[in-house]
Amino acid sequence: MDSNKKYWKGLEELNQTPAFVESSKSEFAEPIPVEDVLNEAGLSTRTPRRDFLKALGFGLGAVTLAACNRTPVHKAVPYVIKPEEITPGIPNYYASSFNGQSILVKTREGRPIFIEPNPNGVGLNQGTDAATVASVLDLYDMSKLQNPQLDGKDVEWSKLDSTVVAALNKAAQAGKQIAIVSTTVNSPSTLASIATFTAKYPTATLIQVDAVSYSGIIEANKNSFGKAVIPSYNFGNAQVVVSVAADFLGSWLSGEEHSQDYMKNRDYKSLKNGKMSRHIQFESGLSMTGSNADVRIAIKPSEEGAVLISLYNEIAGQTVAGGTTNAKAQTAIKLVAKELIAAKGSAVVVAGANDVNIQSLVNAINTQLGAYGAIIDLDNYSKQFQGSDASFQQFLTAAKAGQVGVALFLNSNPMYNYFNADDVKAAIEKVEFTLSFADRADETASLVKGIAPVPNYLESWGDSSAKEGLFTIVQPTINPIYNTRQAEQSFLVWAGDTTNVYDFVKQNWEANILAGSGKAWKEVLQAGFIFKGTTVGSSYSANVDVASVAAAILADAKKIAGDVELKLYESTTLRDGRYANNAFLQELPDPVSKVTWDNYAAINPKFAEQLGVGENGKVKVEANGKSIELPVLMQPGQAMGTVSVAVGYGRTSVGKAGNNVGQNAFPLASVVNGTVQFAAKASVSKISGTYELAQTQTHHTIEGRNIIRETTFAKYQKDPNSESGRFADTHKTYDLWNKFEQPGHKWVMAIDLNACTGCGACIVACNVENNIPVVGRDEVRRRREMHWLRIDRYYTIEENGTKYTKENDIADVQDFENVTVVHQPMLCQHCEHAPCETVCPVLATVHSSEGLNHMAYNRCFGTRYCANNCPYKVRRFNWFNYWNDSRFDNYLNNEFTQLVLNPDVTTRSRGVMEKCSMCIQRIQGGKLKAKMENRKLVDGDVKMACQAACSANAIIFGDANDPESEVSRALRNERVYYVLEEINVQPNIGYMTKVRNTFEA
Repeated sequence: MDSNKKYWKGLEELNQTPAFVESSKSEFAEPIPVEDVLNEAGLSTRTPRRDFLKALGFGLGAVTLAACNRTPVHKAVPYVIKPEEITPGIPNYYASSFNGQSILVKTREGRPIFIEPNPNGVGLNQGTDAATVASVLDLYDMSKLQNPQLDGKDVEWSKLDSTVVAALNKAAQAGKQIAIVSTTVNSPSTLASIATFTAKYPTATLIQVDAVSYSGIIEANKNSFGKAVIPSYNFGNAQVVVSVAADFLGSWLSGEEHSQDYMKNRDYKSLKNGKMSRHIQFESGLSMTGSNADVRIAIKPSEEGAVLISLYNEIAGQTVAGGTTNAKAQTAIKLVAKELIAAKGSAVVVAGANDVNIQSLVNAINTQLGAYGAIIDLDNYSKQFQGSDASFQQFLTAAKAGQVGVALFLNSNPMYNYFNADDVKAAIEKVEFTLSFADRADETASLVKGIAPVPNYLESWGDSSAKEGLFTIVQPTINPIYNTRQAEQSFLVWAGDTTNVYDFVKQNWEANILAGSGKAWKEVLQAGFIFKGTTVGSSYSANVDVASVAAAILADAKKIAGDVELKLYESTTLRDGRYANNAFLQELPDPVSKVTWDNYAAINPKFAEQLGVGENGKVKVEANGKSIELPVLMQPGQAMGTVSVAVGYGRTSVGKAGNNVGQNAFPLASVVNGTVQFAAKASVSKISGTYELAQTQTHHTIEGRNIIRETTFAKYQKDPNSESGRFADTHKTYDLWNKFEQPGHKWVMAIDLNACTGCGACIVACNVENNIPVVGRDEVRRRREMHWLRIDRYYTIEENGTKYTKENDIADVQDFENVTVVHQPMLCQHCEHAPCETVCPVLATVHSSEGLNHMAYNRCFGTRYCANNCPYKVRRFNWFNYWNDSRFDNYLNNEFTQLVLNPDVTTRSRGVMEKCSMCIQRIQGGKLKAKMENRKLVDGDVKMACQAACSANAIIFGDANDPESEVSRALRNERVYYVLEEINVQPNIGYMTKVRNTFEA
């Protein structure tokens, strides 16, 4: 027996091993002495008991203790004087605004923990995008500055103010410019504070510049209509949509708003009424919008203008020179032109290029189609992007010439996101005094002399007007955590105005916005918005010299045409990089590639074969005299001879989560005719080394299985059950399960595959609501991501009339350009005959009387039998204690950021299995509210986090025992089927067949 001792060790002996001791230190923190807690909270042992209890009450106490470097003592100290509006355990909701959208902020005991759309909001989308939902995490970001700084050192605000005022007075006396360099400012109160500032300093000017620019649209509309604006697009009124490289469901202008409108003509209600719009997409890289199109044609960036010229010729009956020579594009254009002409008044064409000439030609096409008014609204226009590339270039020229005395950077980081950082640096060095309002020492702020850190929007008073006639309010939901100050307040202080920012915002609203509306200030705080833009847009006719515009387009196309062409694009997750330190967004899979924590060079698989690059290979991408090295992603749907790279990565001074993630692609851009261009002639070459991307999905097709069902609109109109009817088992079946009685509620879900765009907002909402941890790049690479909800993406490759749906057949494909995509949200199906329940040895996973598959975390000891037995592979195992382990490259593993945790949902420890709970805490909350109001629970009282976030209403949840509930009506739709229903697990989530309105219709 002694000889076996080296193989068999007792628990006591194992507990003494160095590895276990070190692990236990990270998972079981030692208690902190009371004296240390008091000292770190700014108190002492002689502090009066009443003051101690006030300081350590819920909310403020949590924030105070969370700033400690060690785990706080987990004790609930009661309020001495409880705030009237707070009842422990009951959430409070505050109306606020993020990026112009009216939202509700859910708080618990003074902590903002969740963002959801304002259900009464109008003017913008009724859902939230991923960045909006994830923004609550940024409040607790420990990378932010805690005090104002001068020359890299913390100072008092008074010291900073006196230094700034002296610099401003010096510049004013010398007659030098005072430049406020900012991203788009659409806040009425911010503009008013800047007006107060410029009244004091008349040489001050506001220069707006956006990292991803829409100057081309603004200038084209100025030339065509005399209105320098970006219009609103009402895709809900369009029966035919043609997009040329505009990712209008994703990152182009207002993706979630467009998705909401777009789906009005494509969801299950519209199809039931016999209507479905048709969408044709021309683009080089496979975008989220392209993946949802009925027909998609792969083209090079240099062909975009030629496609539009050909389309104009077909619609207007003219022969303007310069049309496309791409055979596939020519065929599609002839077909779609007939559709557009037939649908005049309900047809629209959009283009993504930031080019004045291309956008002018689009204006001419839309005039021919009668799109202005009902679809393109130049009256209730968008104010989301007002930046001017030309104005910023003029600022750089003036600064380098020594004509700028003071430069103030507001929400602006050109050292990172302007293509020529050297030019920006040279300009900053020539300005006598520079200051940034950044909340951290970012790439630009680290170069300037002073930093006036601003609070998070959840700590601020403010407003926004993202669309003409729409005004939303921003109100704080927590006291400022750090010693920060709003930029509006700083402008007022430096102008000698002593008004505090709350009074300033209130007075500005009462004088300029509420006047004549019949609304009071308190009503606005409760509602969150005022919308005055109720009038229908007017009809406009573009004044465009098409021949000269086409000639200019051809001349510019020749500059970027080549064997290899580069297309930069904005990531739908990180956008222009401003959200790079948000770990929820870094780990959100790209809608198409499913890559997390990186950008990459997306190239056609056949092009990769020509380059000799395989999986995990690396390439050097060169354009406009600059180069970057990137891992390769072999992307079906990518046009041959093109490479697509996302901007927004490669930050170096943003924080622990975002630093050095991916490569900065902004330097590959250029300025052409005064506007920043994201397309260029390029070269791609193989380099040594390998790099494995962290993808959440590495299989690409359904492999002949019946998990995705598709049909065409023509077939659907002939037979609504086409390709979609429920599975009919012809042989005798035997059940091992007893039937569950569900007399009260039966919670079920319907998912419309036509409405799901794959955006991923639901994933982030699920993460935030249910305390799902971020695990970091290396763990995702090991397939250990923790997402309860994923969106599977499946390709069908088409070539010469053949559809390739199996991985082993794809080798026969020659160009990989023709691809169709289906996005399928996949989560725990809450099966009535759940395979996981029968194999759990400790009854950790059980069935409820309301049709849900529950998890009892304190029973689970991690056999993982349930995961092995789940046919949907939706269960997640905690390999580590992800919430409190510094090994992972995210910042959710410290006490402060854990303040975002939802107290209604327990955090799971190492060795525990978890999965979708159908937001059981929300179900119980809805029941409790109905009980307190002495009424029955009604449809709509309970909304899942994923459902609330979805702008397109792709996810429908409710009670199947209520025959009139929306989910019951949806599940009676003839398109409904159940994934893997043939194995008789009886899932409680029904899917609606994907329908495409193809040309074959």
